[in-house]
Amino acid sequence: MSRLFHPSHRALQDEFGTRVLADKIEEIACREVIGEAEKAFIESRDMLFIATVDAEGFPTVSYKGGDPGFVRVIDESTLVFPSYDGNGMYLSMGNIAARGEVGLLFMDFEKPHRLRVQGRAELSREPALLALFKEADLVAKITVRAVFQNCPRYVHRYEKVAASRYVPRAGKDTPLATWKRTEDIQDFLPDRDAAKVGAAGGTIPTEQWIGMIIWGDPEA
Repeated sequence: MSRLFHPSHRALQDEFGTRVLADKIEEIACREVIGEAEKAFIESRDMLFIATVDAEGFPTVSYKGGDPGFVRVIDESTLVFPSYDGNGMYLSMGNIAARGEVGLLFMDFEKPHRLRVQGRAELSREPALLALFKEADLVAKITVRAVFQNCPRYVHRYEKVAASRYVPRAGKDTPLATWKRTEDIQDFLPDRDAAKVGAAGGTIPTEQWIGMIIWGDPEA
């Protein structure tokens, strides 16, 4: 019985004559646990893409970034990563709280190479897990259901230019996100952020921040 394919997949495989090919690829590439090679690849990544669904089944895809090692493989069936400070909407984390099914995509754009992980996630506030990640407010804990490589054929090759200055790092103060200095949102910031605006340089017009994004300012 397939771990990946359902009637909708089978219908298309049958239409295009790829059912036996799909089954063979699943047999070769799909695993139920994280092996040593997959563990090394996952823990070397500084980003991932995560797909989640909300309580009504509507999907969203988010980018999560950190320094290499911000995703930890706890054992062959479990991985964890932090929820850092964001825009306060908690879309991915809220979806996990509602419906835990997730899909993760780990990428190396320089080789290129990609690895998919599917599983069921839960939110953890365990002190031992939170302690693994500076400034994490939550930890996403994923129980793995399937791990599989994908062909890199259509992955464009890119080189990393610089790491984000906003990633929490031991021994360094994490800068306040520049968008939290914009004039339009000052009345809506939580107290912990509002108290930092002055020290970060004060407020700025929203249009200025948008311009920083457009022009690729690393402090945007």
